[in-house]
Amino acid sequence: MKNQKTPALSVSAGLLLSASPSFAQETTASAIDSGDTAWITVATALVLFMTIPGLSLFYAGLVRRRNVLSVLMHCFAITCVMSILWLAGAYSLSFAEGNAYFGGMGKAFLSGVDLNAPYAEGQTIPELTFFAFQMTFFIITPALMVGAFVERMKFSAMLIFTSLWALLVYVPVCHMVWGGGSMLGLEGIKDHAGGIVVHVTAGAGALVAAIMVGRRTGYPQTTMAPHDLPLTVAGTGMLWVGWFGFNAGSGLAANGDSSMTLIVTHTSAATAALTWMVIEWMRHKRPSVLGIATGAVAGLAAITPASGDVGPIGALAIGACSGILCWFFSTRIKQRFGYDDSLDVFGVHGVGGGVGTILVAVFASSSFGGQEAEGYSIGKQLGTQAAACAITGVYTAIVSYVILKIIGATIGIRVSEREENEGLDLADHGEVGYSN
Repeated sequence: MKNQKTPALSVSAGLLLSASPSFAQETTASAIDSGDTAWITVATALVLFMTIPGLSLFYAGLVRRRNVLSVLMHCFAITCVMSILWLAGAYSLSFAEGNAYFGGMGKAFLSGVDLNAPYAEGQTIPELTFFAFQMTFFIITPALMVGAFVERMKFSAMLIFTSLWALLVYVPVCHMVWGGGSMLGLEGIKDHAGGIVVHVTAGAGALVAAIMVGRRTGYPQTTMAPHDLPLTVAGTGMLWVGWFGFNAGSGLAANGDSSMTLIVTHTSAATAALTWMVIEWMRHKRPSVLGIATGAVAGLAAITPASGDVGPIGALAIGACSGILCWFFSTRIKQRFGYDDSLDVFGVHGVGGGVGTILVAVFASSSFGGQEAEGYSIGKQLGTQAAACAITGVYTAIVSYVILKIIGATIGIRVSEREENEGLDLADHGEVGYSN
């Protein structure tokens, strides 16, 4: 028949095509899924939305009137600084090939990153999309710590502390858990979206910072009530919506798994919010707005490491446990030891992240509707999760202490008592949040 090629000619033609640059580029591009890429692009925007404006407003409403701009400025400046650090080398140190604790610098400033290539073999989104998505995690983690030392840390000290902390704590933990490294030989650590990498690190760092900076003047004798709870509630809603990108986006695909991740995220937040509300209702005879909002954030933090592995039953259990334990640490434990974790970063994020990190070992089992099939060892996974949580917490605490010691011995970490009483809006920025 006319124009029919022999097998030899067909093979030769195929080899020539595969060797051509245009064919290779088309093959690489075909690995990229437009639906997955579109979803992770949206998820990236949602996670950035969590910091500015979500977390910013959540924290701003909780401080006193004279410090509202200071908190907003902290979150905004951290967003800018972390974005540049991520580009300059933090991304490469986190995700490029390297040793057990750090990646190499081969991808600094996106050097050698192909515009159309997937970030790893078998993945369906461009590496640039992955870079941007992971950047938003790098931004929000140090920003979470701001709540522990609001109203009294120098702006310059805050910038230096969070920058060094991000490079010396977040980067190696990220590489060990997500980037191909190893945490002292532990295998199979479950951390879908950052219970260890984000919340345990931020919680431990925040606790150390709160203790080292010291209590706010007058704490706890002086009442330091939130100046604008509507701002806090609005910020909570933004965090809740943004968290769908945080957790459901971490599967890096638009599929049924991401849908289940979204559902369990929502379920845990709702359960923890109601749990916290009921506890306060029983104790104080009325449900508080601050309580239900804080409970929601606790449930979101707790489900983060487990969201890709558990089902609805696990979400209900993790939400309820986080509501109880985070309330206990944010009230009873803080009062017992007298540290001024002003906006309960350790009590909510550190404890919540730890709760989810431990309980995922249980509720990932198919017996509770999780993703792991029969033969999965809950006991073995519990040991792995507990060890990863402990190692991360201790490492973070030590490094945070050293950084703050150095800053304290050089430029100092705390504003003067006069500046604190005046308010950091005026003392640091020469501006006020409200004209009357």
